[in-house]
Amino acid sequence: MSALEKQVSGDHYKALKIQPIEYIHANSIPFAEGSVIKYVTRWREKGGLADLEKAKHFLELLIELERKTAGEQE
Repeated sequence: MSALEKQVSGDHYKALKIQPIEYIHANSIPFAEGSVIKYVTRWREKGGLADLEKAKHFLELLIELERKTAGEQE
C-alpha cells in the first residue's frame, strides 16, 4: 500500500484530487508555506476554526521571519 493511500488519524485528505503533501513536494514549497496549505485545505473536514488559526499563525511566523531577513523593524 502506498503511503499516500494510508492516512493516520482521519480521512480528511482521501477525498481530495491531490493531497497537500503531493502539491507541496512537487512544487518544493518550504515548511511554513506548506503548513499554511495543509491547514487551509483541511479546516472544514478536520480542525475547523482551529486549523484556520494554525494557518494564520504560520503566516504570521513567515511574515516575521521574512521581515527579520529583510532587516525590517516590527
